Amino acid sequence: MKRAGILNRSLAGAVAELGHGDRVLVCDAGMPVPAGPRVVDLAFVAGVPSFAQVLDGLLAELVVEGAVAAREVREAGAGTAALLERRFPGAALRLVGHEELKELSAGARLVVRTGEATPYANVLLTCGVFF
Repeated sequence: MKRAGILNRSLAGAVAELGHGDRVLVCDAGMPVPAGPRVVDLAFVAGVPSFAQVLDGLLAELVVEGAVAAREVREAGAGTAALLERRFPGAALRLVGHEELKELSAGARLVVRTGEATPYANVLLTCGVFF
């Protein structure tokens, strides 16, 4: 058994398969999941695990070169907006309309569904490389 990092074997395996340019959608329980990508559903009960917990766990494991979130997060989820701005300062975070985020999510290689019940607690990550 792993000592640290991502312990969920489905998620650990999916993360290990990601390469440069692959996209990962980290989403709340209400985000429509696109057909096609691998889905790891971590939702247990409402709010568990939280969006922040899952995002931080993934960021500890991945090199991320960019992130896209819905601009609506600023009005509907001030806490989530602040969290995303802290994790992706400056130009690393691009905001688009929620419908565009859903369209972009169709190109994700992996979808990680959290138990979050906060509207717009979703982010599409683009994997980078460590060298």
